[in-house]
Amino acid sequence: MTARVLVVDDLRPNVILWEAKLTSEYFDVITANDGPEALEKIRETQPDIVLLDVMMPGMDGYEVCQRIKADSEMMHIPVIMITALSDATDRVRGLQAGADDFLTKPVNDVAMFARVRSLVRLKMLTDEWRLREQTSGQLGVLREETPLYEVNARHAHILVLDDDPVDAAKIRGTLQQDEDEVADVATVDDARALLRERRFDLLIVNLRLRDQDALRFCGQMRAGEATRHTPILVIAEEDDTNRLAKGLDLGINDYLIKPIDKQELLARTRTQIRRQRFQERLRDNYERSLAMALTDSLTGLYNRRYLMTHMAALIERLGESGKPLAVLIFDIDYFKQINDNHGHGVGDEVLVELSRRVVHNVRSIDTVARLGGEEFLVLMPDTDESLASTVAERLRASVAREPFHARSIGEEGLGITISVGVAMFDRGKDGVDSVIKKADDALYEAKRSGRNKTVGWLETGFTTLGAGEARS
Repeated sequence: MTARVLVVDDLRPNVILWEAKLTSEYFDVITANDGPEALEKIRETQPDIVLLDVMMPGMDGYEVCQRIKADSEMMHIPVIMITALSDATDRVRGLQAGADDFLTKPVNDVAMFARVRSLVRLKMLTDEWRLREQTSGQLGVLREETPLYEVNARHAHILVLDDDPVDAAKIRGTLQQDEDEVADVATVDDARALLRERRFDLLIVNLRLRDQDALRFCGQMRAGEATRHTPILVIAEEDDTNRLAKGLDLGINDYLIKPIDKQELLARTRTQIRRQRFQERLRDNYERSLAMALTDSLTGLYNRRYLMTHMAALIERLGESGKPLAVLIFDIDYFKQINDNHGHGVGDEVLVELSRRVVHNVRSIDTVARLGGEEFLVLMPDTDESLASTVAERLRASVAREPFHARSIGEEGLGITISVGVAMFDRGKDGVDSVIKKADDALYEAKRSGRNKTVGWLETGFTTLGAGEARS
């Protein structure tokens, strides 16, 4: 994963050191020497994350962070504050200023890079939902503009998994200051049982459960449909650096080092609750307001009207970030025969089932739309040619592998295949129409050359990325 990182420090040697470390990990690094320059660079370059020194002359890191989080155009950018200050009150002050993390020097590189990757993934998801809400506004749908820092973080439902009764009681007592409803359990099995019954706003997990694998539990929470977006805060020991880095890569959102400071626990909990509720608000408002106007009534996918507006906004944003964009277009082979032989009702059932399979074979940040009839498009941001080809061929093969079932069809079902065209957005040459045409041309080549095939568009011609047995 690559990202644009802004490093802010008034000491040039520190800037050079961070620039070298981050560049070696393939991050794109921008630098600023003071607070005003940092705010200017953020507006100009829209970084994916900010590494911010605290002790700077004039405008210190606390003020810079507060200004970032108070600005609607910048507040979604994660901020990691880095300082030699080690007192818990300094950390709490940084977190209350809006920082996503507050790290004390010397900083462990492994943990640092894992934290950066974790926060960048979170920003990508938030950016996608913000862009979708922006698209809604352009299409005349009402948007709600509640800033992130104004979101209420009280009265949350929190599950604590900790087999140390003293720590569990301390956490529960602290969170009651915000009138949170806290359920605490001592085993992974009990946690899973509660999660099947209830929805929680936050999971707090002791990383050192006795005779239980806390990291595996966190990974399973990220893989589960119901808990995929539930924030996870882990409680760790000072020497848990490597396990924390692994946990961040698995998808935990934040961590707290023992001994537990009550004010820091409250600050980190409020940050996670606030962000969770903000993202839920984005998702709920978007889904509710656009369900009728911008989705296909049969399949529930986005329609052409939404796609074209969203794609134009995404391409404009990519022009600033330089990140890749892939487009997949596919349709059902011999779909007219299905309608003619089995009726349009069966054809509709096939379209609905195909839509379901496609959604389960792409990422949450990808956009799937029905262009019309049996033709579909998948828009894949931050996706290079290799990944796009892999996803397209996996999708084609998965459709061909399993028969489609309909109410009026026998148990054997219908053998359905699709043909897929893949194209990459060329920043110097393409607009919305031209990149769609490239993918459509690749789809036409897949149909012309036998169907049940995945074909990529290249400047020098077409390339076959995979093929199955053709049927007539």
